[in-house]
Amino acid sequence: MKLDQVTLPVNNNLLSAYWSGSEMLHNFYEYQLREESYLKRAEYLKSKQYDTKQLSDIILKFMEPYGITEKITENLAYLADGSPVIVGGQQAGILTGPLYSIHKAISVILLAKKQTEKLGVKVIPLFWIAGEDHDIEEINHTYTIYQTEPKKRVYRERNNRKTMASTTEINKVQLKKTIDEIFKDFGETAYTQELYQFVLSSINDSETFTDFFVRCMNSFFKDEGLLMIDAAYPPFRRYESDFFKKIIEKNEKIAEVVVNKEQLLNDAGFGKPIEATLENANLFFVQDGERFLLERVGNLFINETSNIKFAKDELLEIALNNPEKLSNNVVTRPLMQEMTIPVLAFVGGPGELAYWATLKDAFEVMDLQMPIIVPRLNITLISRKVEQLLEEYKLTVEDVFVGKVKELKNKFLESIQDEEAKEQINQLQRLLENQYQKLSTHLNEQQLHLDFIIEKNINYHAQQFEYLKSKIEQQVLLKHDKIIRQFNTLSSELYPNDNYQERVFNPYQYLNIYGPTLISELLELPFDFSNSHYIVRM
Repeated sequence: MKLDQVTLPVNNNLLSAYWSGSEMLHNFYEYQLREESYLKRAEYLKSKQYDTKQLSDIILKFMEPYGITEKITENLAYLADGSPVIVGGQQAGILTGPLYSIHKAISVILLAKKQTEKLGVKVIPLFWIAGEDHDIEEINHTYTIYQTEPKKRVYRERNNRKTMASTTEINKVQLKKTIDEIFKDFGETAYTQELYQFVLSSINDSETFTDFFVRCMNSFFKDEGLLMIDAAYPPFRRYESDFFKKIIEKNEKIAEVVVNKEQLLNDAGFGKPIEATLENANLFFVQDGERFLLERVGNLFINETSNIKFAKDELLEIALNNPEKLSNNVVTRPLMQEMTIPVLAFVGGPGELAYWATLKDAFEVMDLQMPIIVPRLNITLISRKVEQLLEEYKLTVEDVFVGKVKELKNKFLESIQDEEAKEQINQLQRLLENQYQKLSTHLNEQQLHLDFIIEKNINYHAQQFEYLKSKIEQQVLLKHDKIIRQFNTLSSELYPNDNYQERVFNPYQYLNIYGPTLISELLELPFDFSNSHYIVRM
């Protein structure tokens, strides 16, 4: 493996401003992204109190069914003693979802290692699974490469209810069919059967999307000691009881400051990432596994469509006795993380960086302090085959990202068109239409009115001419299939669907080629946190 860095055109102004330390962002984040911030934050955490012993016990209980390693046990002990934590998280996607889920976990682990050395205290990596999310359509699919093109493979079991990922049972037969399609697209290698059997075993041992996700993630990171917790895990919800009460007590003020902060962010030119409203309670009520967003109307917390209505005292009672019936949203999730975990830094993507920018004052309302926000690593893997094609066409990775492969392909397709054949067909069509016109004139002179039939014949012949053109074009493309497939391979592997590889494909596509040790090998590379895109040349 060889590690390179490339600087790409700015397509996210907020991220660019954040990396540059722009003064205009100082009002939106507690810390600047610099080394001294970690020492300052670590000192702040020493002044706070967390029940890390209980938290450690909850995480142990959650992770036990998935396999506890010596390294996990060690990190749980450090956590129980109050060690600071690097947190990152993601939804529970099929086969871990897009590669950036893996890149987030790698970022969390590497940052924890780095700060352990810098601060001289053990820093723990923790992955927060957003199992409370109920948009199953976001996590029920993945992409593969099928005949050199990106192919969406979907788990087709549907549920009309807004059930959380952690309570949505998987149809194991249907999921296995999806996995079979995916692995068929991968193709057979020396590693395929081992990976396939592990995935099938994980499906058989899982009941929900979150179960399946955790089994896959733990297989990659258990030897690194990565801790995981599901936001919807009932014992964790009970641990959050008092914190839900605080959110409810200060609910109106939280909404107010978030709306105001988001307006300031918009005025600064960075848009409105969450479209906050004053009425939003920023909490969901969970009923029979479904989540219903609550709004404040007067002194009531309601969801009109589901006929849910609580007075403030009733909601506080639920927080006290049945906190598993409450769930956070994009605003209150970061607040809950801060109240439950000694967070040294939070690792997130560009979208998370944006919505966290609206929350600084909400932290202050809760007598909290926003942690350091660290953009995750951005990584693209380049296979040997792709590397050879880049050399052959004298292209760089940056060229692919800015669309030069598409330009080359379009120029090539234009150059191979059989224009002479098309012109001859056009001449035939014009000749035929002229003859039909003469025939029509003659028939009309004889008072034989068959214009409709003649028009129908002309249209029929036009369709046949188009069919002939398409068949000639197919043969031309087939003749040059090798070169076209090469262009498709470059686009599909490096910039599928005009997006970065890490946002489209799952890790198993690459594990199938390079083996199950790929992720541990990535963890050995000298990544650093910077405003660059990493290229891993395999």
